[in-house]
Amino acid sequence: MAEPTRPHVWGNTEAFEAYMGRWSRPVAKSFLAWLLPPPGLRWLDVGCGTGALTRAILATADPRDVLGVDPAADFIATATARIIDPRAHFAIGDARDLPVPSDAYNLVVAGLALNFVPKPALALTEMVRAARPGGTVGAYVWDYVGEMQLVRSFWQAAIALDPAAAALDQGRQFPICQPEPLTSLFGAAGLGAIAVQAIVVPTLFRNFDDYWLPHLLGGSAVVQRYVASLGEEQRTALRNQLQATLPIAADGSIPLTARAWAVRGMKE
Repeated sequence: MAEPTRPHVWGNTEAFEAYMGRWSRPVAKSFLAWLLPPPGLRWLDVGCGTGALTRAILATADPRDVLGVDPAADFIATATARIIDPRAHFAIGDARDLPVPSDAYNLVVAGLALNFVPKPALALTEMVRAARPGGTVGAYVWDYVGEMQLVRSFWQAAIALDPAAAALDQGRQFPICQPEPLTSLFGAAGLGAIAVQAIVVPTLFRNFDDYWLPHLLGGSAVVQRYVASLGEEQRTALRNQLQATLPIAADGSIPLTARAWAVRGMKE
């Protein structure tokens, strides 16, 4: 049985990249394609992590500048080292108390981050404060309870062996990650013209090891910490359960998909 963990404390860039970071990049591009922002705007990337969304903004949105804010010093150091575009800047900060002036940004966005903030309504209030009147506030989160298949497959296997693992399942932890709660959250923050969109990206694993080994890297994701809490026999049983239940193709690859829910609103 897993001991209680603190699922929202992030660090260890390499472990994060291997497990989830590689899938953060395609969903960021799809989110921006949905927003269709004009060029030359000021952006604030809240919970920027290692910079997947910031990098996509720089590559596709032709911004005036982008500030990425994240509480994890390890992630901020990685983003600063990797993204050398002079339009990008990074700062350590809490989404619930953003280190930025009011009414300063044309677009304030949060990629795969809002659900990890304790009391996300406070974070959204800060995001609205930072946006200019007429500006856009947007976010996207993984559909943990539905078609985020690499995570759903894991918890289905884990819970079959260890029913207590259900308490750690992000589908249970993050009820906000569905269209109706997101719409309600943005409406309660006073935003108008609210829209929600599904974003689906392929997550193709070359083979079973490509899926399984990132779980063993001791990272700070909930899944990685759960695996680290298991004994050797429990880990082996979980590995075998996953290998038996994942949709492994004839060539050994594992073709999964990941759905995120995107939401946007306008500051009036």
